[in-house]
Amino acid sequence: MLVVQKYGGTSVADADRIRHVAGRVIKRIKAGDQVVVVVSAMGNTTDELIDLALSVSPDPDPRELDMLLSTGEQMSVALVAMALRALGQEAVGLTANQAGIYTRAQYGSGRIARVEADRVRAELAAGRVPIIAGFQGTTDDQEIVTLGRGASDTTAVALAIALGAERCENCKDVEGVYTADPRIVPTARRLKDITYEEMLELASQGSQVMHNRAVELASVYNLPVLVTSSMVDAPGTLIHGESELEERNRVRGIAHDSDVAKITVRRVPDRPGIAANIFEPLANAGISVDTIVQNASEGHLTDLSFTLSRGDLRKAESLMPGICESVGSPEYTADANLGKVSIVGVGIQTAHGYAARMFRTLFDAGINIELISTSEIRLTCIIAADRVNDAVRALHDAFELERAE
Repeated sequence: MLVVQKYGGTSVADADRIRHVAGRVIKRIKAGDQVVVVVSAMGNTTDELIDLALSVSPDPDPRELDMLLSTGEQMSVALVAMALRALGQEAVGLTANQAGIYTRAQYGSGRIARVEADRVRAELAAGRVPIIAGFQGTTDDQEIVTLGRGASDTTAVALAIALGAERCENCKDVEGVYTADPRIVPTARRLKDITYEEMLELASQGSQVMHNRAVELASVYNLPVLVTSSMVDAPGTLIHGESELEERNRVRGIAHDSDVAKITVRRVPDRPGIAANIFEPLANAGISVDTIVQNASEGHLTDLSFTLSRGDLRKAESLMPGICESVGSPEYTADANLGKVSIVGVGIQTAHGYAARMFRTLFDAGINIELISTSEIRLTCIIAADRVNDAVRALHDAFELERAE
């Protein structure tokens, strides 16, 4: 069968691990599979390149920054191809441009527009293993665009879909998707499988296991994704569209994110159009807003709060004086020391008691809830950043997620 394997930065962090990855690929080929490999930059290379850019310029040009960051994956591609050749397996390293991955021109957060995989198919037909740079694409004008942190997952899924692969395998330094981050909860349990919807919520709420856009894309095309270990042989966790019908614990996992900031716009006139005037300038600046809460109106005035990534706070604050003036608000406040914790699982909104148990658990742990956000399969609480780990452990115990299903 044809599979696309993605190896993250930890999996190709040094020469020994690169040789290990090459050995894994050859083992699959000897078992009769065709393999396409997508790789991330080695270890902390991307962070180091960002630091280097900031040492040269406090505000690097987005185009040139993408040009720089794309070199990290190209280094991994070449080294993995060399390692395969050293073991007697023909391989070829390809940049995203050479692999036919086209994106829209949005530096730093490009979206894949299409994949023209003729070159990849030709290399497979010639008996060579294509090693492809993740995290990047090219525009129709031949400009290099990166896809955002963690988006090598999206590269792999897009290639698997374009090639008609039977599945995509996300090979990581963990053995699958766990009920919580095992670094915080040692008793966290690996899930045998999980639905696209559940995985998307976990990814969107802070889980680092899969990039959320990769899960979205896999869901649209019903592509199974196996999250498994690159270090040891493990069954992993299958992300797919089916769910078991029998009764089970509806909470499948706990997600957390300590990278949360909040802005509150004070005493906003309660009239039509205010929300648009607040959020349109933020959207035009490329700032994504998460939870939005508007208090009940008193005297036709209300407070409106929203959360965003801490990394976007400085940019947002530069816009807030103008936004406040445009909507007639006298002031805004900002809090950069927040996090969020979420329980995720199909059916938690329709079943009784899940919200109450979550709120009671946080209360018993002495954790104050700043804001609450919900979806059909998720409950999220915004809390103090320094209490996030405590909240994850308390909720994992409260919902007994260490127990086998």
